[in-house]
Amino acid sequence: MSIVVFEKITEVRTWSERIGASDLSVGFVPTMGALHEGHISLIDRAKGECDRVIVSIFVNPTQFNNSSDLANYPRTYDRDLKLLTDAGCDVLFFPSVAEIYPKPEKRHWDFGLLSNSLEGFFRPGHFDGMLTVVYKLLEIVRPQRAYFGEKDFQQLSLIRAMVQQEQIPVEIVGCPIIRESDGLAMSSRNMRLTPDERQQALAINRVLYYILTAIDQSDPSELSVRGFELLTKSAGLRPEYFTIVNARTFEPLATWPTNDDSVALVAAYVGEIRLIDNMVIKKKALSES
Repeated sequence: MSIVVFEKITEVRTWSERIGASDLSVGFVPTMGALHEGHISLIDRAKGECDRVIVSIFVNPTQFNNSSDLANYPRTYDRDLKLLTDAGCDVLFFPSVAEIYPKPEKRHWDFGLLSNSLEGFFRPGHFDGMLTVVYKLLEIVRPQRAYFGEKDFQQLSLIRAMVQQEQIPVEIVGCPIIRESDGLAMSSRNMRLTPDERQQALAINRVLYYILTAIDQSDPSELSVRGFELLTKSAGLRPEYFTIVNARTFEPLATWPTNDDSVALVAAYVGEIRLIDNMVIKKKALSES
């Protein structure tokens, strides 16, 4: 199966309008490229629920608050194109920066703790850049459903809030984290880890699973402190945060909630590479602890 590549907004809009006129549904998977099995799982989900699937590859400069991180972000277009073709994707949207931003643009959204805590605190401006480009891409593609991975849990929550506030007619579908066989969450940034750093990064997943086994022994505030300490003691890791919050409101938790899920969230540097991960703690698990 061949894949159609569009570089212009007008091409995507014409395609989307034609598909819509045929009463066919469109599933959209926005990416920044350097694709891996996690991205392919989103495409597979979209293919199972929609008539046509479009993927975008756009390394969005407005969501990087570190210029070297933007410059070093892996760009693997030829490999990505083959993966998309093999996955049965219908369309790739591969715009230039000038196509998406003909003039400088970065809108501001404020959703309280959801915007300003954790990633919002450690990466100032990141979420405004991310939401700006997601808003623009949804407006360009106009899909019925858009698919995002749950590894970026705070990002996914913010996208849902933005879509609701802006009344964008799209269903945001969150898809489970895809992990390597040893537990490391799949990420495009993993490509930049040295072999030693790759092994050191496994401590993130080990600490998350340790926390899950300890929920019947400690309250979430204690486990947040313990998780951060364990990561600090792990060779090669420099944690920025490890915290357990309400999965809906992002309020830090002192006691386990009875009506909402919780989520343990972590960000840590392994060498010069910043990785994030999370683990949702379901209400059922809390009631059984």
